[in-house]
Amino acid sequence: MNSNLKPQERIRQLLRHYPRERHHLINFLHLVQAEFGYLPEEVVELLSEHFSVSPAEIFGVATFYSSFRIDRPAEHEIQVCQGTACHVRGAEAILEEFSRQLDKYYGEQNWSGKVSLKKVNCLGCCAISPVAMVDGLLESRVTPAKVKAIVRKLSKNDSPESQRERDEQE
Repeated sequence: MNSNLKPQERIRQLLRHYPRERHHLINFLHLVQAEFGYLPEEVVELLSEHFSVSPAEIFGVATFYSSFRIDRPAEHEIQVCQGTACHVRGAEAILEEFSRQLDKYYGEQNWSGKVSLKKVNCLGCCAISPVAMVDGLLESRVTPAKVKAIVRKLSKNDSPESQRERDEQE
């Protein structure tokens, strides 16, 4: 994303080169999501005017397809598998431990939007269950003790000292 531009300004730039036919809406929503990581609410009116559809229809499309996000993504995302193999090996207890450690329920964000906790139907790693995906990295054979270590690592990575170290490296 061009950091000097507000979302509306960037969307106006992109729309200048995009066809107005409504059948292009989903493709453009993918473009917006790739640009911002989610679909900012403040650009819906621009899209509505460009594609000649109501804002409600745009939100309908965005919420129907699971590939779209309408909320700004958290800095850290934790997905806990609830598939059959994970379920019989304690996935519910793993989800509860993440909830307890993060002081939140799945589907919510905490630490001022820094961590998102979600349960997912299956991550396809049944042989090494129970599993969780943390910031895109697979954690296998997760236990409550491992959950504590994962949360501790996330909170350590978000400490002011860690942020200062990352800033100095850049």
